[in-house]
Amino acid sequence: MSQETIPQLTAFDVAALDRSFGELLRSVQQEAARMVSADDREKFRLYWLGRKQGRLKSIGEAWLKTAPVEAKKAIGQRFNQLKEQIEQALDAGSPSVAARAAGRSAGPISDALDITLPGIRPGLGAEHPLIKTLHEVVGIFERMGYSVGIGPEVETDYYNFESLNFPPNHPARDTQDTLVVAGQEKKPLRERLLLRTHTSPVQIRTMEQQPPPLRIVIPGKVHRNDAADATHSPIFHQVEGLCVDTNITFSDLKGTLDHAMKELFGSSVKTRFFPSFFPFTEPSADVQISCIFCSGKGCRKCKHSGWIELLGCGMVDPAVFGFVREKQSAYDPKKISGFAFGMGIDRIAMMKYGISDIGLLYSGDMRFLEQFA
Repeated sequence: MSQETIPQLTAFDVAALDRSFGELLRSVQQEAARMVSADDREKFRLYWLGRKQGRLKSIGEAWLKTAPVEAKKAIGQRFNQLKEQIEQALDAGSPSVAARAAGRSAGPISDALDITLPGIRPGLGAEHPLIKTLHEVVGIFERMGYSVGIGPEVETDYYNFESLNFPPNHPARDTQDTLVVAGQEKKPLRERLLLRTHTSPVQIRTMEQQPPPLRIVIPGKVHRNDAADATHSPIFHQVEGLCVDTNITFSDLKGTLDHAMKELFGSSVKTRFFPSFFPFTEPSADVQISCIFCSGKGCRKCKHSGWIELLGCGMVDPAVFGFVREKQSAYDPKKISGFAFGMGIDRIAMMKYGISDIGLLYSGDMRFLEQFA
């Protein structure tokens, strides 16, 4: 690239300036396209940006210094734009970029790929202990013929409470410290939004959409206004199940959960049921398993009783079917029956993996999580 004489500007109107600078820009683009090596790039830089004889310096002297005062601003703006275009062409044509784009080396390049070096071994991921336990529990019920149900985490009061036989002002609502979406005072109570306190609303939604027979297991995240400590968290996970068909009895419930606990903790685990109360089941029961740490002999973890309470269950209350019949008439409590159960996944994961603080499951601490990789 040899230096060329800079033509003098004879007109300073907008069209004339655009035409003159446009010709320069086309010249920049054509010469930039011919850069293939580090030498080409250096020649391009000296030709346009050289301190003593650079073409851009000559243009400034020839056009800016001799222009009338009223045209200096317009020329200066276009001059700066041209300089930016030249610098961008230099960046795009740098040796490393050009070499990678063309697939060939352009002189010594410090960041070139050396294919003789060993590659970077990617770290293998692993399931979070919560997710691993969740999949394990769900897999047990899938093998028994259950399908998986999902639903929204932001629920209405109707699906979270009322349709599950928690009428307004029912004392059982107080046991589920609920996180409610603000600013809904003008809505009817059943339409107000909240963060679901259990995955049970999915049972109602599924029954409204699907007639019996029905067998679903429902994993998911739930929220309650619990103060965080070693065994409590405002966010935790549940797996609930629902079975509805003709002639479903409490014996079916006991057999199902006994099999599930043996699959989860080993064939030597025993189960026993104690009367309890849940608004959506009648009769209801708490389920205990023989202590997996001491094999039922008694230890500190089972409070020397030999048993650990793990989940709740019961036969579906006919009143719940009554709510469903508004949209799905097949749920006639005189013809069908069913059972439901629910368990906390966080607690099961803590038991299986010897975790003493539930907060570790949500801390994101890689030192803790790498133990399960």
